[in-house]
Amino acid sequence: MTTQHRIPVWVKALDPLSQFGLVHALRQRPEVALISDADLAALQQGQSVDDYQRTAPPVVALVAVDSLDAGAVQVLRAAAQRGCRRTVLIGSTIDDDALMTAVELGVSGVLRRSEATADRIVHLLRAAAAGDGSLPPDLLGRLLGQVSRMQRHVLAPRGLSHTGLSDRETQVLRLVADGKDTQEIARELSYSERTVKNVLHDVTSRLQLRNRSHAVAYALREGLI
Repeated sequence: MTTQHRIPVWVKALDPLSQFGLVHALRQRPEVALISDADLAALQQGQSVDDYQRTAPPVVALVAVDSLDAGAVQVLRAAAQRGCRRTVLIGSTIDDDALMTAVELGVSGVLRRSEATADRIVHLLRAAAAGDGSLPPDLLGRLLGQVSRMQRHVLAPRGLSHTGLSDRETQVLRLVADGKDTQEIARELSYSERTVKNVLHDVTSRLQLRNRSHAVAYALREGLI
């Protein structure tokens, strides 16, 4: 692997021993280029620290914690604020609340500390750099369960869905995707044409889209409809 293809990784552990261990393990890996605090600050200011960073993937933060307490949440938020566009989390204890918090904070990969071998860490770093997510199967099942419960008990009573679109907005976009015009949509859904136009206007404005075709393309691409 050539230098310019190495993954820039910023390591942050809440205890010195874990910090030393992770840095030592990753320093031996040709897939990884470790980023110091000074390097990260320079990158945040738009400066090139080294040649590989001009063509490298986004900087990935590797954060190791015992539990997702207030200190860990602060580190995750700081990583994003300092320019780390991807985050992999290693934790000793990951309960359902911590899992939802991690996802809400943009964590794309989660690994238990007991399973954190160098190979598995590098696998998650590569997936994160490529824009992919990775969770242990049982954690993924728990996350889906959380989303399902949120949909049933929080969003559905308010006419919302986890996609960020209301049921009415989803129905209208699906019919637009089927090629129906405003009059046909209004007739099929028993809405006024003005209501259909308002729904489409709300969606395009909220998602900063150009027109109804752009809204449909966005919704399809993001799996919203």
